[in-house]
Amino acid sequence: MSTALITGASGGIGKAFAQELAARQTNLVLVARSEAKLHQLAQELQQQYKVQVDVIVQDLTEPEAAGAVFDATIAKGLTIDTLINNAGFGDYGDFAKSDRTRQVKMVQLNVTALVDLTHRFLPLMRQRGSGSIINVASIAGFQPLPYVSVYAASKAFIISFSEALWAENRPYNIRVLVTCPGPTETDFFTEANFPQALAETTNKVMGSQEVVLQSLKALDNWQPTVIVSDTGTQFRSAVARLVPRKTLLSLLARHFKS
Repeated sequence: MSTALITGASGGIGKAFAQELAARQTNLVLVARSEAKLHQLAQELQQQYKVQVDVIVQDLTEPEAAGAVFDATIAKGLTIDTLINNAGFGDYGDFAKSDRTRQVKMVQLNVTALVDLTHRFLPLMRQRGSGSIINVASIAGFQPLPYVSVYAASKAFIISFSEALWAENRPYNIRVLVTCPGPTETDFFTEANFPQALAETTNKVMGSQEVVLQSLKALDNWQPTVIVSDTGTQFRSAVARLVPRKTLLSLLARHFKS
């Protein structure tokens, strides 16, 4: 039975990955900072699906957090066959007026922890000649987003990084996928402090389970990238790359300004 490690597993897309993989008889390592939620989810999945579920309580915004997670898996004697880098958060507002600590922590979680964990587990996958990595990005990564600047930039990094790793690791029988969900029914907009009026204008067209199902299907098909959203959102994301940058940024700034 294979084992998947999921960061940000206590809710949203991470929790949906845990539920779906447990149903597919995959053992789990759940990582998040919410100890009570993790243990509750672990107990539910163990009872329902009879899989092994280990819990690692860790705040991945801390500088040495990825190393602590990796060391914990080694201490437990666990082999990680699938790494799902899902943990992340966003923040709405004028960057110059934003909380600097929160912006730095966003980069630490969305980018640095993801790179660190990938670099620790990938060599072991190469040694075994198999493995899978899913990095959760967003359609926000396909264009700069004024007033959501650091979040969108972090997701752009994840897309570029993951697609490069897909090409590097195919010869080693390792699948790398970056999944880019559109607006999804999670707590993202609340936690990112989006103005209510702006959040309400954004249709949450995807459920977390649908994001997971489409992502796992794309992984099985050895795709490097999958956009999980409605046709209209996918079309707008594609067209955004063709619009002159000055025009695009002006339109986006008007849309996202509170």
